[in-house]
Amino acid sequence: MADSKQPIRGTGEAVELEVGEIRGAVPEAGMLGRWIDRGGIIFATGFLVSMAILIFEIFMRYVLTAPTLWAHETTIFLCAIAFVYGGLYTASHDRHIRVVLIYDAVGPRARKVLNLLISLVCFCSAAFFAYASWVMVQRAVWAPGGEIRFERTGSAWNPPTPALLKLFLLATLIVMCIQFLILFYNYARRR
Repeated sequence: MADSKQPIRGTGEAVELEVGEIRGAVPEAGMLGRWIDRGGIIFATGFLVSMAILIFEIFMRYVLTAPTLWAHETTIFLCAIAFVYGGLYTASHDRHIRVVLIYDAVGPRARKVLNLLISLVCFCSAAFFAYASWVMVQRAVWAPGGEIRFERTGSAWNPPTPALLKLFLLATLIVMCIQFLILFYNYARRR
């Protein structure tokens, strides 16, 4: 498409590519959406780091016959936090699940109502999941006596990645709740 605008790299700005198609966080996502969009590269890089770690592990294991203790758990953790962040990233881009067969068939007023309804339902869902995540965090971070004791993997390396992942999930879900409230507010303001 010769007349499409190209994205401005590194700005986090939403750029119109063709009619109705936006790259970057949607304007209704606000400043939080732009921050989420910019943070996406950090977690996307985690997949590349995971790949490099696995290549290193293959070299160590099959060439030097000296496997590592940490490679598999590290890649699992990096990929897990990237997937968790992906949900937040998708919400800021307004690319979450919706029934497009209905959404695309209705007019602008009905779409506004659907956007409000979807944002509200997604907020409630994220809030319920945040509460469930809080229950998991309580068990993963604190011992029954109340002292801080991070849940560990139980492997030979035994890092605290399960507790860290649960903390990250809780934080991400809280931010996702805020993002859906911002989307709801901005959809309600739009004419």
